[in-house]
Amino acid sequence: MGPQGDTSVPGGPAVAVAFPGAVCRGSGYRFACELLKHVLHQRNQLPLPYEQLAFFCRRAAQDGNGIGKPHSLGLASRKCQQLLVELEGLFQHLEVMFSLTLVPRVLFLLGGNVMNPKELYELNLEGFCEGSAEESLETAPCVRQLFHRLFVADIFSDLKALPVTSTLVLVQGHRDCGVEWFRPKLNYQVPTRGRKLTVKLSCDGDLHVTASPPQHTVPAWEDYVWFQAPVTLKGFSE
Repeated sequence: MGPQGDTSVPGGPAVAVAFPGAVCRGSGYRFACELLKHVLHQRNQLPLPYEQLAFFCRRAAQDGNGIGKPHSLGLASRKCQQLLVELEGLFQHLEVMFSLTLVPRVLFLLGGNVMNPKELYELNLEGFCEGSAEESLETAPCVRQLFHRLFVADIFSDLKALPVTSTLVLVQGHRDCGVEWFRPKLNYQVPTRGRKLTVKLSCDGDLHVTASPPQHTVPAWEDYVWFQAPVTLKGFSE
């Protein structure tokens, strides 16, 4: 871990990012989506960064499979199309979830199963707060700040290559939030085995009175449960 990578926590390393104020509404959802895209690419589940992959796969679909193209490329293209459709659907449902409830934590589980993954990535939003657009930080520079910290921490370089595997997504929310797509897992306990990385976001500085309170000040966390996305993201290689 680099010199600015933050100290380890039980279960694995952590990277903490403190934004200098509240971030505009909807940012938590964006952070979750961007971190998932990044993890999938860094851990060899996507052969290209998500945006590049989406561009090339859509262009290939528009051009058609062509004649005489190797079968393996056509197969990879179908896998690509399927994964992109599943990811886009997941992102839409994540946006709904974030609109219905505070989301203190998000988990990405790579390999293994929901109880015993090979790698676990946690986005911790308990100290994160959003405010009205006029007084809040814009999302894009905050995303850049997050990825700068991940780059400096150099969290992926010492990992062994991960074979193509499956990825599961879990989101913590209020048990009565009304979400329909995600499946509640009322007694789920975050696995303690496997490699874990925590990305912890918080907001410092003068928080305007219109900003939501930091999420860790919200009472009754016992009413928050885990919900699992009902889709298994299957990685692929070229």
